[in-house]
Amino acid sequence: MSTTEHPQQTRRTEPQPQIPRTIWVLAAAAFIIALGYGFIAPVLPQFASSFNVSMAAAGAVVSVFALARLLGAPGAGVLVDKLGSRPVYLTGLSIVAVATFFVAFAQAYWHIVALRFIAGFGSTMFTLSAQALIVRVTHPSIRGRANAIYATSFLLGNIFGPIIGAALSFLGYRVPFAVYGIGVGVAAALVWALTHKPAGEGAALPPAKPAMRFAEAWARPTYRALLVTAFTNGFVNMGARVAVLPLFAASVFEHGGAASGLALTAFAAGMAVTLQFSGRLADARGRRPLILAGLATAGVFTGVLGLAHSFWPLIIISVLAGAGGGLMSPAVQASLADIIGNDRSGGKVLSTYQMTQDFGQILAPILLGAVAQAAGFGTAFGLCGALAAAAFVLFLFQGKETMQR
Repeated sequence: MSTTEHPQQTRRTEPQPQIPRTIWVLAAAAFIIALGYGFIAPVLPQFASSFNVSMAAAGAVVSVFALARLLGAPGAGVLVDKLGSRPVYLTGLSIVAVATFFVAFAQAYWHIVALRFIAGFGSTMFTLSAQALIVRVTHPSIRGRANAIYATSFLLGNIFGPIIGAALSFLGYRVPFAVYGIGVGVAAALVWALTHKPAGEGAALPPAKPAMRFAEAWARPTYRALLVTAFTNGFVNMGARVAVLPLFAASVFEHGGAASGLALTAFAAGMAVTLQFSGRLADARGRRPLILAGLATAGVFTGVLGLAHSFWPLIIISVLAGAGGGLMSPAVQASLADIIGNDRSGGKVLSTYQMTQDFGQILAPILLGAVAQAAGFGTAFGLCGALAAAAFVLFLFQGKETMQR
């Protein structure tokens, strides 16, 4: 059942539910997964380069993972609807664990490409099924908090992972992949052990639900507005930040690598701090205000990033741009869950959202790189601001509060 009632009005008549145990289990697994990814991210292109391939080919081992996620999302959504969230989640984690572990034993460049492509399919399986599990087990009044907890776990892993990965770098290129593969295997075992049967309140998963038809979600203006928001988030907060910011820092600062690394850390810090309260605000004040605030904040401060020609403005603007991502992330996920509801499976609905976001992340480095080369980084980052502004206007008029009881 849908209602336009304010979330606070719902809580006046209903006691505040507790965060289900399943959410904490998924959050713990997410931290392990993200931590391990930080081990391999710094060495993956270098490992590929050690096989005497071009810089473009070395970068392709990163792109092929994102491509596999994009191609695999529709199938993963179908599997979630047909088989249920838990088996797809565990299978996806297992695929990532095995494929990544065997990268440590690659004897040729194409071995790395093939294994990272396989791992990309596993990644989209566990990402989609985790979101579907969060939808199934979380009460509408705490969806923002639950998604904030999950997102924070991933973010903390992404912050600390590269630090530990740097400490492991003296062991060579291969060891981090073996460590990551084992770590993801541990995460899969953790989820299996703690969700395979009832073990106390909140431990049991609800039975499988009928699938929500994609046409039903598409008919809702809010869902279409969320897809535009997903593309914008992938383009601005993921693609531009990760791919274009390092190039900008290298062109402006003497020690571009250090400056870009600190800017990325500042972005993550701004997002991490904001996530501590944005999920609660999304539950208490509604999804729409947080999504609009996040789009506005991310758009403004990413849009002016090209004007940061000294160190501290770069860091401060990066923190504020990260805060924009933190404001809207839990609200967007909670709004998706509101559309699907607890009584249905939303595999296709969620997979379309993820594909749209991944497409934005893949397109941004190509398009913004061309714009930066032709017209400068100020114009490239300004394009990000314009895209966020367009998404803001669309969501302002099309986004609605659709809270499912």
